[in-house]
Amino acid sequence: MTTNYAIRNYTEIDYAEMILLWESLGLGGAKRGDNETIIKQTIEMGGQLLLMIDNTRGKIVGTSWLTVDGRRTYLHHFGIHTDYQGKGLANTLLDASLKLAKSFGMQIKLEVHKENSKAIGLYTKAGFTYLGDYDVYIIRNISSIE
Repeated sequence: MTTNYAIRNYTEIDYAEMILLWESLGLGGAKRGDNETIIKQTIEMGGQLLLMIDNTRGKIVGTSWLTVDGRRTYLHHFGIHTDYQGKGLANTLLDASLKLAKSFGMQIKLEVHKENSKAIGLYTKAGFTYLGDYDVYIIRNISSIE
């Protein structure tokens, strides 16, 4: 990585810009429960949210959100701004994320859309293996539970 880019921890002042990036990449937003409170809680629980910054423009160009549950580290919202893809930045951000995950001392897990071949290639090259034919289910609105 050239000196034009840096990886640093998220701060609350980054939220508005970061959410715009997530929404542009289809990674998250309010409808998925991604808000400032949740991010803060996951960091307080031992997780970390890494940002890749274009130092020449002062712009967030990538994110990697690691959360922990005491058993596993989960990699979420990993993405690079479309204008910056194809420059090797994803490899750099993933390397930093995996080193951080290793320091947590737990296995790491992620979900990737089965048709996202670029991401699957990146993750398998980094050592991730396909877990199996699992379908993933979620209840986003817990108030609907009776």
